[in-house]
Amino acid sequence: MVIMLVEVVSVTKKGQATIPKKLREKYGIKGKVLVLEEEGKIVLKPVPTPVQDFGSLKTIFKDKSSSELLEEARKEESAKDEERMKRVGAAGLRF
Repeated sequence: MVIMLVEVVSVTKKGQATIPKKLREKYGIKGKVLVLEEEGKIVLKPVPTPVQDFGSLKTIFKDKSSSELLEEARKEESAKDEERMKRVGAAGLRF
């Protein structure tokens, strides 16, 4: 592991710490960061912009568009609703 910059920062009573300007500029940190705990370390990562993050979930969702994913979710939910209605009807309950 290569350590490139070491600085001591203060943490306020509210848990706030200032990221050194050199690091903010180097990593393009402007508004928000992700705070992760990894192997006993606290890691800060810049939150990617929508342009930078575009397509990052395609491998998880098998190259389906958001419209296709939404349509699938609606069909699944509709099928569940129909099954629930059948069970209610089979039990002789009426609304």
